[in-house]
Amino acid sequence: MRKAVVDIGSNSTRLLIAELHDGRVTQELDRRTTVTRLGAGVDTDGRLSDEGMERVFAALDKYHESIEHHGVQTGVAVLTSAVRDSANGEQFAAEVKRRYGLEPHVLTGDQEATLTFLGATNERDPADTTPIMVLDIGGGSTEMVLGSGHEASFHVSTQAGVVRQTERHLHSDPPTEDEQRALSEDVREIIAAAIPSERRRTVEHGIAVAGTATQLAAIAQELEPYDAARVHGYVLTADEARRIGNRLAKLPLAQRREVAGLDPDRAPTIVAGALILAEVLNLFGLDRIEVSEHDILRGAALGLGESSANRT
Repeated sequence: MRKAVVDIGSNSTRLLIAELHDGRVTQELDRRTTVTRLGAGVDTDGRLSDEGMERVFAALDKYHESIEHHGVQTGVAVLTSAVRDSANGEQFAAEVKRRYGLEPHVLTGDQEATLTFLGATNERDPADTTPIMVLDIGGGSTEMVLGSGHEASFHVSTQAGVVRQTERHLHSDPPTEDEQRALSEDVREIIAAAIPSERRRTVEHGIAVAGTATQLAAIAQELEPYDAARVHGYVLTADEARRIGNRLAKLPLAQRREVAGLDPDRAPTIVAGALILAEVLNLFGLDRIEVSEHDILRGAALGLGESSANRT
């Protein structure tokens, strides 16, 4: 079966078109990411902006062409933190369905975490009992899922995403040390309150998915252009992530956009992402984390119910 999944997040809108067989992704036919910043302003205004929604629609116009070209049989859209937190999120989801025929799923934080875990662990040995944590630093929220094999045992969604935290704390260009410290303290308190220390102490291995982790892995390797094969499976040490974060935080935005390996559109939020990652690793007592390209897109392809794609 050929399936399309669109992930409409707070910072980016992404596409996966995949062949599925016997509960596995056998081939990725198309995978794209566009930074659309849908979540910009939601933390203060409580609504999706017209500009943010139009940026998403512009990305979906292009994705729809690929969906048509590949003869997709089913199509879904997963909508996360920005949409569920906004007063006009339901209307936006309905418009996505009307324009593109994608069945919308406005995920709860728990659903988002579960699908992320499924995507990140689907190709791991199900008999491996190593306690792991899957980390998804998003635009509006950060999810952490604990489990082993393919089974999650604990998951939480926190309001510690890169767009949200940038808007709350990083107002200077480049951000001041006091601003960075305030962001780190905020994130530390949010995560410590959400996950009991006894659960954090059980984790032996971490897997990080989504833009912050993949961008830091690309910067560490100075990848120009981006190479998903070299990013997937890269082991990012805590020291390496901290060094990269410190270097990026000292650069004004214009210079940050020029850093090798960094998508220029992610430059406005990458400092917040690096700070969030550092706090998570510290709280979980991890000195490294595995970076994965397999995330909620793959999880949604495998775990969400199917509906016919309306290709008009």
